Amino acid sequence: MQFLRRVWRQTSQCQALEHSSGRYETLFFESIYRVTYVAGFAILDDSTPYLIYSSFIKTMIVLLLICETWHLLSDTTNLDVLIDNITVTMINFTTLYRYINMRQNKFIYKKLVSAMESPYFDISTESRKRIFNFWVQRNERFLILLLVLAGCTLGIWCVYPLVDDIEYNLMVSARFPFEYQTPVRYPILYMSVYMAFSYSSTFVLLNDLIMQAHLMHLLCQYNILCNCFESIISDCLGENECEHSETILTKKFKEKYLKKLNNLVNQHKFILDNSMDFKKSLSKPMLAQLTASGFLICFLGYQASVNADPSNAKFFMSLLYILYALFELFIFCKWCDEIKIQSENIANSVYCSGWEKGITAMPGVRARLLLVAIRARRPVIFTAGSLFELSLASYTTLVKTSYSAVTVLRRFQ
Repeated sequence: MQFLRRVWRQTSQCQALEHSSGRYETLFFESIYRVTYVAGFAILDDSTPYLIYSSFIKTMIVLLLICETWHLLSDTTNLDVLIDNITVTMINFTTLYRYINMRQNKFIYKKLVSAMESPYFDISTESRKRIFNFWVQRNERFLILLLVLAGCTLGIWCVYPLVDDIEYNLMVSARFPFEYQTPVRYPILYMSVYMAFSYSSTFVLLNDLIMQAHLMHLLCQYNILCNCFESIISDCLGENECEHSETILTKKFKEKYLKKLNNLVNQHKFILDNSMDFKKSLSKPMLAQLTASGFLICFLGYQASVNADPSNAKFFMSLLYILYALFELFIFCKWCDEIKIQSENIANSVYCSGWEKGITAMPGVRARLLLVAIRARRPVIFTAGSLFELSLASYTTLVKTSYSAVTVLRRFQ
């Protein structure tokens, strides 16, 4: 196991890790950077061999997408095949749009990943270190969950054409400018499509992993900031001092408190600015993702209900795919909902900061605390195209709507 880990670390060493802004960025995004590099979508690596490798992978994905679209526009006779083609083509085009948007806003993402290197970011206490480690570990756990679920879905998707009743079948519905239904051409084309489809699926997965990591990175900063406000007095007093009013009103304490409060106000404004930039860059891509996910859940639910036979590989393929689509949308809505709650909790943390112990008698303290509380009264709400709030309530509504659409399709059947 150690040997495999060592090989993985050596083969996936990339410039994104070498140009990391610091230890915090590396802890949160190391796994993402390594997977992105191996998949051929690293942005910073510009060596000639890697550019050739990356261009080859992107060319395969584009050609496969063209063949899928060609088949979608030319063959609409079979409803089951049509649904297969629509789901794959839709998710690929949606992912491509999200990736282009990410490239266009790469300066925003670079600012986001380096946000923890802010001079106002403080994890000097044990409690805040535990909070930081909690989010790092949670990020890794959900990353592994997505990888496992996507791997199982991809595995059965690629095996299904070999065990179904259709001769010379492929894992995707695509049209090619030549006949491949021969014993010689079929294995070659199958392996070629398998490679292109695997990288295309990895491309979809990477976009989901990147977004999840950024959302949890932002959540961690809000959570730590809440703790900073709640423990601001104890941080200024030190471990060996007590919170008597005489101690609090000393000149030394006042200087520490004002400096600490200024840092926290600046950190709050910094996180809010990053959140607004991230929210703006995600608005349109998430509207496309929400629309695509609704259709995916509807069509895949229909396929799973039609092929509801445990001995049918098509049933497991549809089931795993719908589980991935549901889980992917769930984590997006969950983390966006958590950011809304955590950004609003800043006001509660300010209220619990000990202001009633005579702190507000110091010049400027009352105004700063009120400013932070007023800002926090308007929580950060991520939306899809400024039309739908990304929250667990919206997720539930979308799933219910998709289920209703499945029943309609069943009646048409």
